[in-house]
Amino acid sequence: MKVASGWKDFEVLCTGDGKKAENWNGYVLIRPDPQAIWGGFEQKRKSLKCVAAEYKRSSTGGGEWVENKKLPSQWTCQWKDLKFIVKPMGFKHTGIFPEQAVNWEKMQKLIQSSGREIKVLNLFAYTGCASVACALAGASVTHVDAAKGMVERAKENAKLNNISSIRFIVDDCEKFVEREIRRGNSYDAIIMDPPSYGRGPNGEMWKIEEKLFDFVCLCKKVLSEKPLFVLINSYTTGLQAGVIKNILELVFGKDAQADEIGLQTKEGLVLPCGNSGWKIW
Repeated sequence: MKVASGWKDFEVLCTGDGKKAENWNGYVLIRPDPQAIWGGFEQKRKSLKCVAAEYKRSSTGGGEWVENKKLPSQWTCQWKDLKFIVKPMGFKHTGIFPEQAVNWEKMQKLIQSSGREIKVLNLFAYTGCASVACALAGASVTHVDAAKGMVERAKENAKLNNISSIRFIVDDCEKFVEREIRRGNSYDAIIMDPPSYGRGPNGEMWKIEEKLFDFVCLCKKVLSEKPLFVLINSYTTGLQAGVIKNILELVFGKDAQADEIGLQTKEGLVLPCGNSGWKIW
């Protein structure tokens, strides 16, 4: 497992009973976590100081944040020299997947050591943490997501870090890649973080188990003649690291790698948080 590091004001405090408690720059939030199936959380939470809010699921689906003290509408957390906006949202999210720092660090090193200008295409790009990390490393980044609200948040993260060079696109990722192929555009690096299930701005259906392989094949057509890397992230239950590795090798050739990614917790455990696969040239 690859474990993220470099956070200055974020940490996982404790886990268990399907929950995790995290300190986001002074605000302790409790969120559901399907990986934390071991027990003991209720005992551990007694030692937590001032829990700001907890996301509680509804028996009818969805859920809501229950505040114990007034939260600001948003605040920031810092990873190395970058700052990102924290904003509790629906479906337990905060706008940051802190375990992805292990990939941001690797992308930055690859870009900086390439010795050339790198064009990055970030698909299903969410709030743009990876886009900002790549841009800070000197890459030219195109950021694509179907959700207008998330793209606006990504623009805020770029502005927060004084980055003005990212090209932001609100579009269905598959349709955007198809148009780029027709235009003859290419990229040296591709990042994708596809959802398990989703809809594009015009109702386009996405189911990862049905779409991912064909989509990766499509993305190969916008890869430059001198590629640097392709990164696939997945949080889908059942889509293991080995599956991602197989897809990358079938599409791009041998020597792909894939691993679980996770976060060190203050209680001494490493919390599994997803899977990432790389093809590096």
